[in-house]
Amino acid sequence: MNIREKISVGLVIMGFTLALLPLSGSRSFIVKPHKLLAETVDEKSYFTVDQVARFIVLEDSSVQIVDLRSPEEFRSFNIPGSINVPYKEFLNKDPGSFLNNGNIKNVFYSNGDFDSNYALVLARGLNFKNVYVMKGGLNEWFNTVMNSSFTGDRISARENALFETRSRAKKMFTEINSLPDSLKLKFIDAKHIAAKKLDGGCE
Repeated sequence: MNIREKISVGLVIMGFTLALLPLSGSRSFIVKPHKLLAETVDEKSYFTVDQVARFIVLEDSSVQIVDLRSPEEFRSFNIPGSINVPYKEFLNKDPGSFLNNGNIKNVFYSNGDFDSNYALVLARGLNFKNVYVMKGGLNEWFNTVMNSSFTGDRISARENALFETRSRAKKMFTEINSLPDSLKLKFIDAKHIAAKKLDGGCE
């Protein structure tokens, strides 16, 4: 995507966001539009699915993966370690309740890029710096990570490392999402309790 296309996409996203979001006086954009546009089209605001796969495999505690899909979709399958904040809930609640820790990178994902890009614009507009998008969403996750395979006789060290990361992330995804619903719910609840404890909250 060239710079003109990026700017166009950014302007469209910002325009729709400003037009549609019901922001109250306590939740109004404080970042100037030109700065917001520059931030939301910057490649540094996005992680590839391979980068996210690496975060998962390394169990990187400096990253929180945020699933913006509905609770039903989240229960059906989700990226290991992610938390569920449905997009509608994200719009209606104060994002500061889970975005305030500036030491944690929050990576949004949905099925595609639509909701996660809106969430990025909203969060950055409210001056949260620690928010990013997993580029391509779950559609790209399945295309790149879940469908990864090796063919051929030779592989470079870099390609091998990438393939190993994808394979391990794929295995983790499959294992967690193949659990019975009752065990999966216990696992998800345990993640929420652990997150609250880290924030100094109570069970």
